[in-house]
Amino acid sequence: MKKSVGANTFAMPTPVWVVGTYDEQGKPNIMTAAWGGICCSIPPCVAVSLQKPRATYDNIMRYKAFTISIPSHLHAAEADYAGLVSGKNVDKFAATGLTAVRSELVDAPYVGEFPLILECRLLQTVEIGIHTQFIGEIIDVKADESVLNEKGLPSLAKVSPIVFSPPEREYYHIGQQLGTAFSIGAALKK
Repeated sequence: MKKSVGANTFAMPTPVWVVGTYDEQGKPNIMTAAWGGICCSIPPCVAVSLQKPRATYDNIMRYKAFTISIPSHLHAAEADYAGLVSGKNVDKFAATGLTAVRSELVDAPYVGEFPLILECRLLQTVEIGIHTQFIGEIIDVKADESVLNEKGLPSLAKVSPIVFSPPEREYYHIGQQLGTAFSIGAALKK
């Protein structure tokens, strides 16, 4: 029997994304966000929800652009740190030793050491309670060659992303492959 645990943000897992922006002086900033996901295929878009007091909120509103840098499990500590302190007070790139790389396509930086990058132009904002959802059109995806599969596309196993469990407030590493999507359930079709 299932037990009610109330209305909460317990979707599992959530991504660990590092959102890159520039502040009003053009200084690169990053923050970690877990409230995000793909929200459209054509055009390709992501949505990430942020609270108004965050420096990143103002930065996205100002420049109408952001990046999503997806860290591997090797950079879990740096990704966590980027969500612990405010870019209003700390240079997170300097503190973590990460490299800010200027996107050539959107007015936002990304993290050079992270294996997968989404460069996004702000398409729309949606006010939702204490969060604003920023919908960004993915202008380009950049991937380290070391994480590409034989078809030249990013491999989940090679990217080795981390995920966040909201109820436990813990990070996890992605596990083993279970099967091929749109295939393993085919035997149940009648």
